[in-house]
Amino acid sequence: MSNLSLVLWAVIPPLLFLWFYYRRTPAAPPLLNLLVLFIIGAISGFLALGLESVMETIANRVLDWQQIQRHFSGIVFRQILAIAPIEEGCKFLAVILPLCYLQRHYHLRATTVFLFTIAVALGFTAEESWIYLSHGTSSILERSIGTPVHGMFSAPWGYALAISISVRGRFNQNRNLIFTAWLNSVFSHALVNVLSISRGFTQPLCLSLLLWMFWRLEQLLGKLQGKDPLLLISGYTSSARTRQKGLVLIILVLGGNALFGLLILARKLSPLGWKLWLEPTIFWFIFQEILFNFGLGFLAWLIYRYLRSLARRRHFFK
Repeated sequence: MSNLSLVLWAVIPPLLFLWFYYRRTPAAPPLLNLLVLFIIGAISGFLALGLESVMETIANRVLDWQQIQRHFSGIVFRQILAIAPIEEGCKFLAVILPLCYLQRHYHLRATTVFLFTIAVALGFTAEESWIYLSHGTSSILERSIGTPVHGMFSAPWGYALAISISVRGRFNQNRNLIFTAWLNSVFSHALVNVLSISRGFTQPLCLSLLLWMFWRLEQLLGKLQGKDPLLLISGYTSSARTRQKGLVLIILVLGGNALFGLLILARKLSPLGWKLWLEPTIFWFIFQEILFNFGLGFLAWLIYRYLRSLARRRHFFK
């Protein structure tokens, strides 16, 4: 694949997501501003890569770093204390530095600040995707599926920044809130990385966690836009709420397994030419896998609709 093709596959999916959120945000900032933040996000990705390289070099000199990373505890240690803080820190700086300049000249809306966070995170994703694709360590499908992940990681501190900067004079007062939200993002980032590296049942669990994080991103954006939250847990008694929480967990498990099944199917089919897909045995296998995984997803959707209908009914009869 040519270098230009790699760049396009790395850049186009994040730009499509940026356009998706830009169109959904009332009174959105100029698109050119978002593209500038997108580029700054990509630059922050290269900065993070450099800092991680420096950290690895120093760790190899001080510790037996390669040996440590062969153990699961070493992987967790590296993600929590190195990779996640560096990447979330670089994205945070890529957002806060332009905001410090813009805040002097404009009164920024909360949705604008949050959209800036998403733009930087998607730019970071584009840089990361280009690195993975150019080294052949990930497929186009996997990188496309993971396009919104960095935005989902950064959503907590992006929301904290949004509610702090949008009201003049509250930034200094809310430093603890911003720092706590940033730590939340670091933990979420590290947890997803650890689960994705691990084998077995943890990979479907990782996709279930990502589904919840996407839900969280949407809920935070809705709050900033003044929308009513999409409630799933609406029971009046503790037992009813516990049952509904169990159903939410089932939704996430079913959805995560459905996505994981389709991802595994794509990995199996990618080495084969499309003509082989039409052979009876392979075609029947593809049909069964798609039907099964879409069935899991449909069942998760039915449970979701059931919980939403309960919440609407109780809200109506209040």
